[in-house]
Amino acid sequence: MGSIYGDWLKERRVAAGLTQQELADAAIMTRSHISHIEAGRRVPSKEDARRLDKALNTGNVLSSFLPQKDVAVEDYFEPARQLEQQATMIHEFAPAFVPGILQTEEYTSAVMRTAFPPWSEEERDRRVVARLERAKILADPDTPVVWALLDEAVLRRPVGEPMVMAEQITHIVSLVESERIRVHVLPSGLSAYHLMQGMLTLMWFEDQPPVAYSEGVGVGKLHDSPTVVQRLQGVYSLTLGDALPLKESLALLKATAKDHEQNE
Repeated sequence: MGSIYGDWLKERRVAAGLTQQELADAAIMTRSHISHIEAGRRVPSKEDARRLDKALNTGNVLSSFLPQKDVAVEDYFEPARQLEQQATMIHEFAPAFVPGILQTEEYTSAVMRTAFPPWSEEERDRRVVARLERAKILADPDTPVVWALLDEAVLRRPVGEPMVMAEQITHIVSLVESERIRVHVLPSGLSAYHLMQGMLTLMWFEDQPPVAYSEGVGVGKLHDSPTVVQRLQGVYSLTLGDALPLKESLALLKATAKDHEQNE
């Protein structure tokens, strides 16, 4: 989000004689959320903007002039992408593809080639850049804390050329060995387990309740109901209990990378 929107919101708030906390209370939001919007770190939802307009008596200005999304992601994923950038802890589950924030450029490009109808080369490049931008959250050595729970099929199924897979898995190994992330693998011999239905991301924050994001074919949903989030956290924990320990998962990652290298 550009700073103009956030600066204008701050000007209206100050002109109204409100602190960030007072505006947050009036708009039914958190103070930190207001702070992030004013600093240009978050784009408010349409409902947030509507409540801000009402609290500041600004008609529909904040609603009408919401910054246009300039990141090439699906519309249904955009709210989750924004929250991903603010999370202090992220737990990923992937049954088919490597989670987006762990993907290499070549692997991402190969994933993008599975789209139907096919994207143009220009559109595919935009989406690759957007996904790699998401991965920059791992540049911070500590936050967010990231755990990834991967079905072994994610490691075995070729996505792109064998060397693409080898490099992708080696990238994950490097992140694990540097203690930046933890990875646990669900072995292929495991019977049906709780999370098989689709991808799941759990996120925790310093300043707001945890959320969950689930995704299937062409659809995604952000869950903020405490009951639903707690249930999904429980399902994740149950499935994590069926996964290989970290040391064994790392050994499997290395062995699978070597298998792909030998298929080159």
